[in-house]
Amino acid sequence: MVEERKRRSRTEDVPPAPPRRNYAARPIAGLLAPLLRPAYKRRAPAAANLLADWEALAGPGLAARAAPVKFAGGTLTLACSGPTAMELQLLGPQIIERLNQALGHAMIERLRFQQSTPRAAAATTPSRPESQVARPENLPEGALGEALAALFRGLKTRPPKV
Repeated sequence: MVEERKRRSRTEDVPPAPPRRNYAARPIAGLLAPLLRPAYKRRAPAAANLLADWEALAGPGLAARAAPVKFAGGTLTLACSGPTAMELQLLGPQIIERLNQALGHAMIERLRFQQSTPRAAAATTPSRPESQVARPENLPEGALGEALAALFRGLKTRPPKV
């Protein structure tokens, strides 16, 4: 009987066990986000600088042939034509070194190429000024004639599609 009391008192003195933990798999993004957020905040201004000042950083030759699309995780995605992508892939280490030097620190680790016409190259295509486009003959008088003349000028001064 004495032994029974000792057993009961021991079990009563022991605090209750903590609730069972859930050891199910969790997404890694949820665990890493609080750790990586400060690093991304420090890098974001440089990424914005890279995309905004592309012509000054890359130089006129590269800026005319490729345009930045996205920068994420050390990878710079450039839009360019197929043959240009092959050439730039071979020149990748030199391009990365030049861009990192212009930015002041090693921010770009890899280049990725997206086959499309770069927006920067299309925007710098020279077009004829509106003053050189002559008004077509045989247009009606009044507002309709002016609208048709403006449409004609717009079509003639638009850069050609590549």
